[in-house]
Amino acid sequence: MSGLLDDLRAETASFEALLASLRDDDWDRPTPAEGWAVRDQVSHLAWFDDAAVRAVTDPEAHAAALAAFRSVDDLVLDSRGLSPAELHEWFLTARARGLAAFATLGARDRVPWFGPAMSAASFVTARLMETWAHGQDVADALGVVRKPTARLRHVATIGFRARAYSFAVHGLPEPEEPVRAELTMADGTTWTAGPADAVSVVRGPILDFCLVVTQRIHLADTALELEGEPARAWMPIAQAFAGPPGKGRDPA
Repeated sequence: MSGLLDDLRAETASFEALLASLRDDDWDRPTPAEGWAVRDQVSHLAWFDDAAVRAVTDPEAHAAALAAFRSVDDLVLDSRGLSPAELHEWFLTARARGLAAFATLGARDRVPWFGPAMSAASFVTARLMETWAHGQDVADALGVVRKPTARLRHVATIGFRARAYSFAVHGLPEPEEPVRAELTMADGTTWTAGPADAVSVVRGPILDFCLVVTQRIHLADTALELEGEPARAWMPIAQAFAGPPGKGRDPA
């Protein structure tokens, strides 16, 4: 947990560096997510950080909030009246509260969420994945190219483990044959997951894999190589995040 929390702090700092560079008018820049501006990416993260604290510290209140939940688009609309300074402070405060709450958990503690309950380790990994993915939206809106880091292994992990979920939310049967991932890290090392003898394999840069499973890029615009029908069936619908099927991105 301590290593995960250190990486979440580092990913938070990377996102905060993007926010610190914004002028007031930048907060209204459109991002690649349809209908969402930079401000909406920030309010989304802040709202779910508050929800994460509630899930950890008051599960009954979380259950009540879950029952009243509408949609992520409604949440960002509710926050449109906030100023850039108010949004920035909200994110910083909510994330600090979240990090403090997560530090009280053991790796195997169960945390309720908007889908099935998760282990605390998976829960923190999901917050890191969300921070990275929405940070990518902000970076794209600003025309900033971010350097891949070793923290992408966490995004790849949650994306790989969500394979069955990706099929389930599309109402499709998951192929019985296993899939292996062999992904190249920024330092040239290889990150792997899945059986070593799997016939179906996803190969390529870990950045491309992470962009696909968070639906920040179209599969056709990546250098990923898909071997075997199970991999070819999975990657076009891959989804690392909870909720209904995402819209994904059009090919460039």
